Amino acid sequence: MSIRRLPVYLLLDCSSSMTGQPIEQVRQGLRALLDDLSTEPMAIETVYLSVITFHSTAQQLIPLTELMLFKEPQIQASGTTALGAALQLLKTCLETEVRKNTESQKGDWKPLVFLMTDGLPTDVWKDAADNLKKQNIANLITFAAGNKADINNLKYITDTVLKSEELSPGTLKAFFQWMSHSILVTSKSIEMMAKELPVDLPPPPPQIQIVP
Repeated sequence: MSIRRLPVYLLLDCSSSMTGQPIEQVRQGLRALLDDLSTEPMAIETVYLSVITFHSTAQQLIPLTELMLFKEPQIQASGTTALGAALQLLKTCLETEVRKNTESQKGDWKPLVFLMTDGLPTDVWKDAADNLKKQNIANLITFAAGNKADINNLKYITDTVLKSEELSPGTLKAFFQWMSHSILVTSKSIEMMAKELPVDLPPPPPQIQIVP
């Protein structure tokens, strides 16, 4: 019988406003996240990771991949903020990559999705957000990085929104650390996942707040 996987999707804003230090911190944060997860037997066994980036378009740089086979993607900053395209691509990936329940085996655990953005969407995004909400096929967590990200847009997409007033190296590093902690906690909470309960996320670091 195949293992029940915990699919984890990272949706990363790589628009031109992330150029320089911010995109470098995203690269370093992704490296640190992989290092953290790769030391935990439960994560090694269950976590499968995918990276979707969005700027003027959205693309899945890494399809859903076993943790120990995951190769760090080349991430560059450019263009605008095609959030709608990213959400639509996410929906397609969730439908095609996540295993469903069948008569002979259990499907994957409910996927975890972390969406980080530092700006305003530049395309039509509400229809894609509505489709994701209606299907309720993932636990979606969003992060407004810096004061130019629109909290109301992210609240429309999901109830779980984190924010930071500044887009600083320390803040981005802290977000990736929190994200790896959240993935580890979820991978160990088999009972909660089995009951399809909302994920019980750890408290964020001081420089990041949960939006009520």
